[in-house]
Amino acid sequence: MTRAEFVDHVGRLFATRGSDLYGGEAVTQLEHALQAADLARTAGAPPAEIVAALLHDVGHLLHHLGDDCADRGIDARHEARGVRFLAKRLPPAVTEPVRLHVAAKRYLCAAEPGYLAALSPASVQSLAIQGGPMNESERTEFERHPHFVAAVALRRRDDAAKVPGLVTPPFAAFRPVLEECLAPPA
Repeated sequence: MTRAEFVDHVGRLFATRGSDLYGGEAVTQLEHALQAADLARTAGAPPAEIVAALLHDVGHLLHHLGDDCADRGIDARHEARGVRFLAKRLPPAVTEPVRLHVAAKRYLCAAEPGYLAALSPASVQSLAIQGGPMNESERTEFERHPHFVAAVALRRRDDAAKVPGLVTPPFAAFRPVLEECLAPPA
């Protein structure tokens, strides 16, 4: 699969599944992804962080558990599904923050006073099935991860990317940065 074919494939995923609601939020999967990517872009984040923000929830587009799976107590493990899909074509600077963005929520709930109280109801609900706030040893280990800072930045963008009706650039605007991050075909 060429770079263009991979980007087309990702674009088709968003075109076919991006209109699904983002698990209990008032935005769609596509709106959420574009808002997160635009937050990274406007913050001057490096290309890998912009792409991680765009694709951090691609795992939701790959499962067929329904957008209400958290309501049913099911952890879709979307971060793991997403990384399995992305790791063949994208470097760790993209895939590790994607893999760690759920852990970053757990971390911030334990490490930052007031973070948990500021989460949306849907994020609080998913937190419960994702393991809850980290304990002290988990926090220490997480802080040592080489992609810790990028994962926390992605988590903050994820939390902020839930604004109904917010105008963002379209998926096509992020295509060049996605292509830039892609590894050459094997």
